[in-house]
Amino acid sequence: MIAYLAGALAACSLVLVVLWLGQVRSPQADLLEARLAQFTESGRAVQSLAEVEMTLPFFDRVLRPTLDRWGRRLAARNNQQRTQALQEKLNLAGRPWGLTVGGFLVLRIISVILVGFFGLALAALLQMPMPQLLLGPVAGVVIGYLLPDATISRRMRARQKEILLALPSSLDLLTISVEAGLGFDAALGRVCDKYRNALASEFNQVLNEIRLGRPRIEALDDMARRNKVDELNNFIQAIIQSEQLGVGIANVLRIQSEEIRRRRRQRAEETGQKAPLKMLFPMACCIFPTLFVVLLGPAALQVLQEFGVK
Repeated sequence: MIAYLAGALAACSLVLVVLWLGQVRSPQADLLEARLAQFTESGRAVQSLAEVEMTLPFFDRVLRPTLDRWGRRLAARNNQQRTQALQEKLNLAGRPWGLTVGGFLVLRIISVILVGFFGLALAALLQMPMPQLLLGPVAGVVIGYLLPDATISRRMRARQKEILLALPSSLDLLTISVEAGLGFDAALGRVCDKYRNALASEFNQVLNEIRLGRPRIEALDDMARRNKVDELNNFIQAIIQSEQLGVGIANVLRIQSEEIRRRRRQRAEETGQKAPLKMLFPMACCIFPTLFVVLLGPAALQVLQEFGVK
């Protein structure tokens, strides 16, 4: 009975998480624009706000506001330094699924409940005795608490690696575009049009901030602090210094492009030098014992036969 109850609660929690993650991706502005487009195409005038709200799905009308309200309350009760650190991690991860700090805290609670009930159901299905039965939900609660942080950290490292790998090609295109006569902002636009990666989205955000009136230096500096990639930070600092000193930006881009390529070769050589050391431990644990058995096994058997050991 406990197993069935825990399985049902875990299934309900899983459905809630899937629905929330599926709906949190689309911004509210896009949703409203789509709704207004439907009313415009059908030629029907909007009579009241209640009518528009009733056309929304049940998740957007009931569940999502409730989850957002819980998230705001949890974020308000959280420590300010922890909230800032969590917001920084979400920014480094590219804000997956449109998560905010409150949404992440709600997701952590749902993960704790879901994985905790899964651990309880697994322990009940294995028919563990009562002292060991508590290990399932306790381990599930711990794993459920750590799982969202591990996911965000993994996405953060993957995004930084994506930016690092996309930087040389983007700098080459920037250099060619500027040398062909385009301005720096237009060259950034060319990069955003050609590539679809994390670096292009960051450049697109910089261009949007510049169009809204933010100075270019501040937008670029905020981009460097937001991503925390050393090569990208060095490139942006060189661009900022060229803006402040009035140096030709084409020469700076060419030098930075060559420097990024040189560092990329150095990282490849460093990775190649680390490969033998990383291969040593699997060889010592897996291959060498097998070789010892094959080579020294017959000799050991002969020695045992000589001494009369059966």
